[in-house]
Amino acid sequence: MWRGRLGRRFLALTLTLASCVRQNLAASEQDAAADRDVSVEPADDLFAPEIALLGRYLFYDPRLSGNGEQSCASCHQPRLAFSDGRARAMGSTGAEGQRSVPGLTNVSHLDPLTWANPLLDTLEAQALVPMFGDNPIELGVHGSGEKMLAELRADARYQVLFTAAFPDEDAPFTIGHVIRALACFERTLVSSNSPYDNYLRGESTALSEAADAGRKLFFSKRLGCGGCHHGADLTDAVAAKTDASVRPSHDAAPFHNTGLYNLDSNGGYPGSTGLVAFTGDRADMGRFRTPSLRNVAITAPYMHDGSVSTLEDAVKHYSAGGRTVTEGPFKGDGSASPLKSVFVSRADLNEDEIAAVVAFLESLTDAQLLRDPRYGNPWADPAGHP
Repeated sequence: MWRGRLGRRFLALTLTLASCVRQNLAASEQDAAADRDVSVEPADDLFAPEIALLGRYLFYDPRLSGNGEQSCASCHQPRLAFSDGRARAMGSTGAEGQRSVPGLTNVSHLDPLTWANPLLDTLEAQALVPMFGDNPIELGVHGSGEKMLAELRADARYQVLFTAAFPDEDAPFTIGHVIRALACFERTLVSSNSPYDNYLRGESTALSEAADAGRKLFFSKRLGCGGCHHGADLTDAVAAKTDASVRPSHDAAPFHNTGLYNLDSNGGYPGSTGLVAFTGDRADMGRFRTPSLRNVAITAPYMHDGSVSTLEDAVKHYSAGGRTVTEGPFKGDGSASPLKSVFVSRADLNEDEIAAVVAFLESLTDAQLLRDPRYGNPWADPAGHP
């Protein structure tokens, strides 16, 4: 249920903007005819090897940025489980955003796809945002889509790749095809070979003694992590389609306030405020999507704003039932926030228990994924060029 006149106005505005994006992202680019065929709907055939290969080249190509120096892989690095190790993302203009970069492993399983936007539920729709969005500017292609396509068209390798990916198209070089190829490549980023995966497949010795003790604590009623982090990808943001027109009850959707801030003793959050920006409902202050915990040991720092540096600190945050900031502009007791999720409560873990939970979280690392050559930079291997 969307509460109040303000909430309805936010919903109406958001849906209108989303509709405009779906119809034509680049309507404002009067001189960019090639941008006018953008479709953010996934194709019926979500995966094709030739399209995924094209997407892999595009993913690592800095020509997909306004400054010609950044690519998708600048923020989504394979060795960091397709995250970037920064507290907050940095765009092509050098400006820092307000949120951290999430990893992309098993991203095709997730819905919604971003920290706080319930409308971005396809990889195609999401890919338009970093390329063409201007708040914040990420890749910063807005206004130069035709220039980008011209540069791609002039590359003999792309002549082969685009034609192979879209053989039935008279004009394969389009923004829509770039978006579709990127999304197709992202669907190949599958992680399923962590020690915990092996444990779930019946390998009883896959987890160390400490990791197994941490697993039991993680899913216990006392710590309660499984309330939000469950299933194969350890998140509730999987296949739970978020319908922007019928809002689920609080804590039924994959957005939660974890007591990270409580600026005004009334649940206030600084900077990026979460789902409230879309609903206009103050009860949604500080509610962010539950991230997948796959490869979480590789994707520090943590939380939507990268304000928690280590896994140990993250576990301590949940053990305390929220974070207490004792001084400075963000001073406040997050554990006492009236907007905090019912799934976050004080557990008072001791040091050994904290170490055990950390060991379990480290068992979610798929080392094979981090070095898999199928996901690496094809431009770095001359032999791999078409």
